[in-house]
Amino acid sequence: MVVRGENDRKGKLLTAFMSILMKDMRAYYLKPPNISWGLLFPLVWTGMFFVKSGMGSENILSLLPGMVSISILFGTTSMLAVTVTFERKAKAFERLLLAPVPLGLLMFAKTSGAILFGILNAFVPFIIGFVLLTDFSAFVWGAIVPAVILIAVVSAFLAMFIAVSVSEVFEAQTFSNFFRFPMMFLCGLFFPISELPDFLQPLSFLLPLTYGADILHGAIAGNNMMPLSFDFLMMFLFILLLFVLALRNIHRRWVM
Repeated sequence: MVVRGENDRKGKLLTAFMSILMKDMRAYYLKPPNISWGLLFPLVWTGMFFVKSGMGSENILSLLPGMVSISILFGTTSMLAVTVTFERKAKAFERLLLAPVPLGLLMFAKTSGAILFGILNAFVPFIIGFVLLTDFSAFVWGAIVPAVILIAVVSAFLAMFIAVSVSEVFEAQTFSNFFRFPMMFLCGLFFPISELPDFLQPLSFLLPLTYGADILHGAIAGNNMMPLSFDFLMMFLFILLLFVLALRNIHRRWVM
């Protein structure tokens, strides 16, 4: 009886998780802010850099890690910022907090759609690079795939932390840009961190995208700055930190 009850509980939690995920994808993922920031911006930015750099294979390989990172970052954060802020205005998130669903599972359900969208966004630069006849045979996919997933997860938890701190979509997007645009230039996406001014370099190592981009640089072009094991460890630590901070923010602002 105990085992059956536990299985029933797990089944109900899985049903709740899938219901929240599918509802978010149907209701929010084609909203104008998502299309502009989550889809068009990474696509235009990627195309601009590829065209500007020329069609040489070396140029494309050097830019590809940064393009993948930006596509994931903007796709994931834009999706979640819109989802959470729209639901907060409609008081839908508060109703979910009253449901018999653990808060951690609720957070995971709300972020999973954005994570999936960010992972799918990562394929846009790869598709463009493939069209431009870049040779992918030397890529270390065993490092690229988990790096893409980790960047999407850490971006989603960062977006959740931001989204629960504001009440309007434009505020969420603006606050997100406060983190996103510095990361574009401080995380070694397009030029080495060593080329930054000395006073800015320590800031780079306080940003999670630095370590995700470094994994991609190593797996795609073989020019990682730090050991990949250290990069993966730092990504996991940032995920844990942002998850805890987002939970704390929800408890402080919405639950109490």
